[in-house]
Order: sequence, then structure tokens, then C-alpha cells
Amino acid sequence: MERRVVITGMGIYSCLGKTLDEVRDSLYTGKSGIIFDPVRKEMGFRSALTAKLDEPNLKGVLSRNQRVYMAEECKYAYVATKDALDFAKLDLDYLEKNTVGLLYGNDSSADAVVKSVDTMREKKDTTLVGSGAIFQSMNSTVTMNLGTLFKLRGINMTVSAACASGSHAIGLGSLLIKWGLQDVIVCGGAQEVNPFSIGSFDGISAFSARESEPTKASRPFDRDRDGLVPGGGAATVIIEEYEHAVKRGAPILGEIMGYGFSSNGDHISSPNVDGPANSLKMCLEQSKMNLKDIGYINAHATSTHVGDTNEAKAIYNVFGDVRVPVTSTKGQTGHEMWMAGASEVIYSMLMMKNDFIAANLNFENPDEDSAKLNICGERTSAHFNTFLSNSFGFGGTNSTLIVKNL
Repeated sequence: MERRVVITGMGIYSCLGKTLDEVRDSLYTGKSGIIFDPVRKEMGFRSALTAKLDEPNLKGVLSRNQRVYMAEECKYAYVATKDALDFAKLDLDYLEKNTVGLLYGNDSSADAVVKSVDTMREKKDTTLVGSGAIFQSMNSTVTMNLGTLFKLRGINMTVSAACASGSHAIGLGSLLIKWGLQDVIVCGGAQEVNPFSIGSFDGISAFSARESEPTKASRPFDRDRDGLVPGGGAATVIIEEYEHAVKRGAPILGEIMGYGFSSNGDHISSPNVDGPANSLKMCLEQSKMNLKDIGYINAHATSTHVGDTNEAKAIYNVFGDVRVPVTSTKGQTGHEMWMAGASEVIYSMLMMKNDFIAANLNFENPDEDSAKLNICGERTSAHFNTFLSNSFGFGGTNSTLIVKNL
């Protein structure tokens, strides 16, 4: 029999909160984490909008020798992962004595690279860059640090798949557990929030220019959307083989029923309809669930014109007149990019466990395609037992997950 995969722990460091309870309350009240950042305006940004997030202070938590290897996103990931492991009742003694894997989504470490290059150019001496620079600047910086800090001895790999990175990490982890190659895997996604990491996005006018109303700038599926807002942080989920989790008395939150993936094979930045639709279809087929079994869809929708339009078309092409409630939590968080696929699983789980669907913030006027979906513009009281989460990324990479309540 195919092994079952369950979620036994969650942790998050987000613009909506630094604990699961804080994030749940923010989702419920419709709090936005978006601000105007004057520093970005001074740097020449077209749009100075961003999610507000402070770096964790890890002094007294980790030694200086440990902290020196950590880039900004590693700090977020450490806090989220520590909380997730505690939730799952996995202490350091267990981690040292058992094989636990690590798959984490990340696709940049720009701040560390910029600082190293600035030092080399200014000082003309590479020895002054510092011993930690190489480990901060590599794309695998998160898994390098988490693997060593938590003594993880299973698979150790960074999943680099643009804005689908966090979702693919969870999906690939679920396959390894189903196939019997691992029993427990730490999965997640992290995104740096510094200006250097997203300056190039601003340069192609990807961001909303609604600077006078920061909390109304991210408008997934709304007719008047004008671009995304960058966000970030980190989110970690612990996934585990069902019998293994039961045997050790772990808390079991939900079961990963399906993982679908596809590539658009098309334009590098403009999404199409068929790729996302294929990911949805594959996930539903793998889950062996019917359309009417899905109680909620957490859409990828980032508040861009083409992206939201094509996702709405893809969802409608697959679900038709089965009017499943749909929202994008990015109206509150902005686009958390490499983190989003993992954080949105947590957001959806918190809603499912607390019988509500958070409002699709700033959804005031549908367009031709979003009007065909059942988009919740207001918070809705709803009991549902299964959700589907979409994550799509540059280069045409698509990932879809289905999770069932347990």
C-alpha cells in the first residue's frame, strides 16, 4: 500500500505575525502587512511598497559563529523551523538519533552577494569579505544552515523554482515519504525582504504603483489591479509518514492527498492557461478526489493583470460550474515569492482548522474572468475539510497541492 503523508508541525515568520496565533488573527481580521518604504524611494524605486518585516534578533539564541553564516532569509527560516519542530514534538535528541530530511525553497540571496561585492570593490582585498560570506551568498544558504543547526541527517536540498519553490519542496518531500525513502522531512520556503532582492522586479514595472494607499495596493483578481507587492519571511511544515507519526504520538494536522506539477513551455515571464490547468488536473488525479471534495482554493494570484487572468481561466477550465470558494491571501501579505507556496499551505490550514475563509482583500470589482469564480471578497464563515493551493513561477513552473483535514 502507498504510504500516507501527513503534516505534523507548522511554523511561520510573516508580515501577518510571528506565531501561528498571530497569523490566524490577522487572517481573520483582514490585517494587511503592506507599507510604504521611504528608503526604497530614495534608492530610485518606481514603487516603494513592501511587506513590513523585521529581522529576528538571534543574539543569545545562537552563537556568533553560528550567526555569521546566516543570510537574512536564514534567520526567518530558523525561527519558523524551530517553531515547527517544537509543534511536531521533535527535539534535538530525536533529530540527532534519527534520519530527518530537509527540502526548502529559496531562489535568491541577493543582499549577501551585494555586500560581498561592495567590500571587494571598496577594499580591493577579498580576505576582508569575511569567512561567512560564501555560506550567506549561495542559493542553498537556507538548507546549509538549517541542516547543520538542527543536526538533520536525511536528504538536504534547496528547491529553486521561483515563486513555486516552497510548494515544490512540500510536494517533492511528500513523494519521498510515499516511496519509503524518508519518514520525516522539514519542508518550507524563505524569501529575503531587502530592496536588493527585488530591485530588478521594480525595474520591469512588476509592482503596484498605488503608493498613496499601501494596504489597498495588492488586489488579486480585482479589475483595477496594477501589479504585485513584494513580501517575504519564512514558513516551515513538518511532513511525516502517517504510521510513523501515530507511533511517536505526534500531532496530526492534515494529510497531503495530491501533488501536481507542470511547466508551461512558453514565455519566460508571461504565464499561460494550459500549464496551470495541467498542474491542477494532475494534482486532482493523484489525490483521487472529486471536484466537489475541494472546499477551498488558495489561488496563486499575485495581483498582476496577466497572471490573475490566466489562473482564473485555468481554475474555471478545470472546475467549471463547481463553484468552490477561491481567495488569494496575497491581498494581505503581498507576494511572498520563494516562501509563498509554504506559507499559503499554513494560511489555508489555519483557516480550515478555525472554520473561516479570509477575505480576498481589495477585491471590489471582478473582471470578465474572475467573475466566473466564487471569489470571497469578505471573510466567510465556512467549514471545509480539504483545500487546494496553487503556486506558479517565472519560467513557467507550476505546483499544486491538496491537503485534507485530519
